[in-house]
Amino acid sequence: MKFAKHIAAILGVAACIGLTGTASVAQDSSSPIVIPTHNWSSQVVMAYVIGGIFESMGDNVEYVPADSQAVYEAIRNGDITISHEVWQSTFGKSFYNAMAKGGLIDAGTHAAATLEELGVPHYVLENNLCPGLPNWEALKNCSEVFATADSGGKGRILEGPQSWHGDLMPNRIKALGLGDKYVIKFAGSADAIWAELNSAKKAGRGIITFNWTPNFTDADGFDFIEFPPYYDGCRIVDGGDGACGSPKGWLKKAANYKFPKTHPAAYSAFSKLSFTTTQVGQMAALVDIDKMSHQDAAKAWLAANEKVWKPFTK
Repeated sequence: MKFAKHIAAILGVAACIGLTGTASVAQDSSSPIVIPTHNWSSQVVMAYVIGGIFESMGDNVEYVPADSQAVYEAIRNGDITISHEVWQSTFGKSFYNAMAKGGLIDAGTHAAATLEELGVPHYVLENNLCPGLPNWEALKNCSEVFATADSGGKGRILEGPQSWHGDLMPNRIKALGLGDKYVIKFAGSADAIWAELNSAKKAGRGIITFNWTPNFTDADGFDFIEFPPYYDGCRIVDGGDGACGSPKGWLKKAANYKFPKTHPAAYSAFSKLSFTTTQVGQMAALVDIDKMSHQDAAKAWLAANEKVWKPFTK
């Protein structure tokens, strides 16, 4: 009888320990993790990739279109939970401004390094269409190679949507003394850039366009123009004359400060998550080359890369 009572007492203590142990492991909230989508392929595919990872862990996910600059204020205020592609040269200032106000935290850095810059498809160099490229000074002598029907006899430089960089590129071209030889045209979307690149490639004609790495164009070959080196303060918005190129930079992740508390498991996975240049380029290529929808591209990437993302969830 005493033995039975002793066993019962032990089991009771064990049960209490088990309950206490279970209770001490915080569970993710059932409230949705809000993930923003912007207007370039790798960002949107990665949104659904990360959302798929969260869903595999039992979390609820919601996707919302968001402005790529204003998103950091939205994260700080709690309207959006994360940002998974924070490009240093384009969004670094907005990211740090929001962090300084409070409410946004740095959730780590991807393995991929970044560059956002003007450049040419590799065949422009291979066929010597503008001798001296990729050095920017070669542009002084070959503007006609890049002229189009709508460029008024000048060379055309195709920039991304104006909402991405404002007047950064027009200011740079003017500061470098190229304003009389080139005109900046803004593309309506990233897809418009790819359509122009494809058209130029088929015709074998010269084209200068804004691009970035990591991107699907890494596989085809794309050469970034070597402008005068970037340094802090060289851009007009920072007090400089604007005669400098873009910095090579990091690719960070941001999160609302409450995310680690409301969704500890999901935040742990998000903070561990790190993609390489190749992996980010693969995500974009599924849409821009294979013509899959962003959602289907994410599903395909997740299915083919379980060894990459599963460890983030452990």
